[in-house]
Amino acid sequence: MAYADLRDFVSRLEREGELVRVRQHISPELEITEIADRTVKSGGPALLFEDVEGSRLPVLINQFGTMRRMAMALGVERLDDIGAEIESLLNVEPPGNFLDKLRLLPKLAKLASIFPKTVGNAPCQEVIRTGDDASLDFLPILKCWPDDGGRFITLPMVFTKDPDTSKRNVGMYRMHVYDEHTTGMHWHVHKVGARHYSEYEKQGRRMEVAVALGGDPAITYAATAPLPEDLDEMIFAGFLRKAPVEMVRCITIHQEVPADAEIVLEGYVEPYERRIEGPFGDHTGYYSPTEEYPVFHITCITHRRNPIYPATIVGRPPMEDCYLGKATERIFLPLIRSQIPEIVDINLPVEGIFHNLAFVSIRKRYPMQARKVMNALWGLGQMMFTKVIVVFDEDVNVQDTSEVLWRLGSNIDPKRDIVFTEGPVDALDHAAPQPLFGSKMGVDATRKLAGEGHYRTWPDEIVMDPKVKRKIDAIWQELGIG
Repeated sequence: MAYADLRDFVSRLEREGELVRVRQHISPELEITEIADRTVKSGGPALLFEDVEGSRLPVLINQFGTMRRMAMALGVERLDDIGAEIESLLNVEPPGNFLDKLRLLPKLAKLASIFPKTVGNAPCQEVIRTGDDASLDFLPILKCWPDDGGRFITLPMVFTKDPDTSKRNVGMYRMHVYDEHTTGMHWHVHKVGARHYSEYEKQGRRMEVAVALGGDPAITYAATAPLPEDLDEMIFAGFLRKAPVEMVRCITIHQEVPADAEIVLEGYVEPYERRIEGPFGDHTGYYSPTEEYPVFHITCITHRRNPIYPATIVGRPPMEDCYLGKATERIFLPLIRSQIPEIVDINLPVEGIFHNLAFVSIRKRYPMQARKVMNALWGLGQMMFTKVIVVFDEDVNVQDTSEVLWRLGSNIDPKRDIVFTEGPVDALDHAAPQPLFGSKMGVDATRKLAGEGHYRTWPDEIVMDPKVKRKIDAIWQELGIG
């Protein structure tokens, strides 16, 4: 189901009791963060702050802050439904006869409707601000944590293009507000936006950048998804929403943005211009330090007549971004399995903040297969940042932390079953001995085979007799235990 825009999603949240309108006068400096932090950690609702100090705009936060709302945002009952649809597309076989071709038509029709289309008029351009009027001062931009370097735009969709191919990329990178017309652009070296900027910089050229805020939440999620570099996020958003994303040309730059966005910032970054960005209370639960990053100059701001300002906060998990990460886990599992077919399931626990910890179950057939899986995962896109991978047998429910810890403690000999390697780490990994490079650990918690240096008989697990279980099931209510 495609939402017409962000306010369409807000209406559904309200109808289903998933949104609270906060009518008290609240400051965007720290106060919204404190309220949102308490709310997300208690599994509470999305919040729409209607009276924000210093701005006439309402602030929407925590729209993705539970698994239910994350599924609602993407128009499904369960996030695994999207993964199942991807898996069905991956498993399409060439049609053998006319009937097979007819059965294939519905899938092809779905794919034909996912490509973005350009429109002439757009709600996001109902108001156009240029020159001195293109000021960030009217936006209720948050200062999230006490030691932050200032206010930060926290939920932006940042549009860039490859200078040679003009292929579009959309990513989500925080933006430190320096003044009413400039911000930092927090492009980590591993990100596609950073690569585009580097290529423009080598050519000595200014790079045009557009930033969209709000819209159908599927579009916002797509900006966070770990897609292959040559896959347009707006095509993926079209797949998620089962309808094309309508795009409109910007006013002052050669970029296109979602027509249903609430607010659009148009501008550019200059080659070799840097400025100190941060500190910022990050999703690691720690402050990321100050560093030099490119500077975004605003040339134009367009928006709806009465826009909603969408924001999020990050910090010690669980936070709203954890549910975006869990969505990625479920949606992209079939793609991982297409590369590593023995994988049964993956759990990236929220406490591991996406890239610190992964629990993986596999169908094990031969010695050292767990190590093969570890290395294969470290070679897959953003999985390269995963610091600890623990591999279990297929009968282990890796979503059950209690079972995972029991199996981990029971099934490993540390000297034999732990492997260390080195490689790239996330730019925010403060524990690494140097920036961007560090070590990773793999743990083989599977049952051991003789070829893995284990020559004893692996013990049987304790399991109750099924007949006894059925009998006790039948009389359980009579026992009065509860």
